[in-house]
Amino acid sequence: MSHQHVFEQLLEECVADARIALNFQGKIRSFGAKGIPADKYDVVVHVRDPRFFTRVLALRNLGLGEAYIDGDFEIEQGTLEDLLCILIRSQMADKARKNLRLGLKVAWIEWSNKLRAKHQNVQRHYDVGDDLFEAMLDPSMAYSCGYKLSPNDTLPDLQRNKFDRICQKLKLQKGDQLLDIGCGFGGLLIHAATKYGVSGLGITNSQAHAAKANRRVDQAGLSGRLRIEYGDYHKVKGEFTKVVSVGMMEHVPRSEYGRYVGTINNVMHKGGLGLIHCIGCNNVRNYHDPFIQKYIFPGSGQPKLSEMARQLEQHRLPILDAENIGRHYEPTVRAWLHNFRAAENKLCNNGYDNRFLRAFEYYLCSGVAQAGHSNTAALYHVLFTKGLSSLPWYRV
Repeated sequence: MSHQHVFEQLLEECVADARIALNFQGKIRSFGAKGIPADKYDVVVHVRDPRFFTRVLALRNLGLGEAYIDGDFEIEQGTLEDLLCILIRSQMADKARKNLRLGLKVAWIEWSNKLRAKHQNVQRHYDVGDDLFEAMLDPSMAYSCGYKLSPNDTLPDLQRNKFDRICQKLKLQKGDQLLDIGCGFGGLLIHAATKYGVSGLGITNSQAHAAKANRRVDQAGLSGRLRIEYGDYHKVKGEFTKVVSVGMMEHVPRSEYGRYVGTINNVMHKGGLGLIHCIGCNNVRNYHDPFIQKYIFPGSGQPKLSEMARQLEQHRLPILDAENIGRHYEPTVRAWLHNFRAAENKLCNNGYDNRFLRAFEYYLCSGVAQAGHSNTAALYHVLFTKGLSSLPWYRV
């Protein structure tokens, strides 16, 4: 049986709540939900190259992503994120494993591809400039999950809501010394200093981010209270009443989790509060997305809540609250995707090639689909203390 037929059989047997049409070599075939008029589709995929079927069956999300980068298919109706949402909702891998005959066909294609060694798992990393972040992010330049309080919240609202929740969980007040590990462009520190009166230090491993963050601190008139430093987090000295780390732990190797939490413990004032915000794994096994690993964040990972808890326990930092706000990633990434698409022509003129732009678009669309339809993805807020710290009766 051809790889095209195996892929079509997967769609027919696994997709139940939507209708997908494939336009290949001038013929349109539809799959999925029954009882829908034959010409009504949620998504129409125009397959331009037959290798599309082999790549997707053999390499799953990596294969689909690389097929999109190379132009093996285009979306004629609906959107790329619509297609990815349908595929994730359909749980095709799980259903294929339960269908012995179909599962064996897919497994054979995967194994044959490995034997032929057509796929070289070479990590790629694209250096991106401030222009990409400025086009995609809100004015705070926050590159992490926001928090939705209202259906009408804009991207700036989502990020301000997130900043406020973190500041309130940490009980920030005038006189606090706040350390932000992995501070990015300094948005959280600037918000905390402006609204809650704190002073603080931000640490980033990007020279470009540090330079821009310090310019933003100067522009906000906060250079006397905030400073951003380029360097390794584990070299931080001093003592801080509050410590926060947003979007950092997922880039720390597992072998360094102890060092990461140990650093927080070493610099935190007795009775102080800390909060880690990170993309996490909500599953028995952590299946790292090979597309993200290869094209976007090589070497990244998603800690399990149990791994975070174990490290905090070992360093005698009692957990006060743990929250999964993963559902709020979907509106955040949708807003980034909207801004990215609106700026695509400008970014192309700034020197980003078509392959990079398609790779980054696929990454954002995958984020929308995963956040909205996968229960194994998570975004953890873990609040902890060093010693004793009182909390309000209600969760922030």
